[in-house]
Amino acid sequence: MDKPCFRQIYEPKLENPVFVEGLTGLGNVGMVAARHLIETTNAKVFAELYAPYFPDYVAVKKDGICTPPTYKFYAAKTDKHNYIILTGDSQPSLEDTLAHYDLCDEILNFVQKYGTPFVVTMGGVAATKAGNEVFIAATSEELAQKHANKGVEIYGEGRIIGATGLLLGLAKKRGWQGICLLGATSGFGTERGVALSVYKALKQILEPDSVDIKQKAVPEK
Repeated sequence: MDKPCFRQIYEPKLENPVFVEGLTGLGNVGMVAARHLIETTNAKVFAELYAPYFPDYVAVKKDGICTPPTYKFYAAKTDKHNYIILTGDSQPSLEDTLAHYDLCDEILNFVQKYGTPFVVTMGGVAATKAGNEVFIAATSEELAQKHANKGVEIYGEGRIIGATGLLLGLAKKRGWQGICLLGATSGFGTERGVALSVYKALKQILEPDSVDIKQKAVPEK
């Protein structure tokens, strides 16, 4: 395998699905928040992504079955939204910039087939004294300001590392709208409380009258 490879399990029927990403990272905030969403929406795996950029190990379960690192795409329908939820157990090395760009581009190409108009990425941000604060960055100032009074603060003058930042940036270049939710974490171990705060912020923002996810994408010039 010399390039990312998708394994389609079934073809979901989705209408204007919101694409939500939550991968491993600082405090595993994004991954745990994504799992909360998967559980509460009863989402089902419909595709998997394997790539040569992932670490060279396999995870072994209690029954002795081993599996290589993978990203999983879940589909869900609720009364409010359709979702495509991405989570996984690894990311490429931070030093492998090309791998991150290639992988994020492949992911966006894949979800674009389902008419995704809105992207949400989730992760952690380092804080000396984490108090479950949640920060927001967005593809536009208007979008960030719109949700800044819903229990989140504007994240300014910083960087968002890995897929959590790059997916949002590349989505913006395609003319998509999107936000990033970052939970303040010390980074020591898995921060489940912080992840729950990010999940609650996500649910509050994605109320039917809170975000317009049907706007036509206009690629950035």
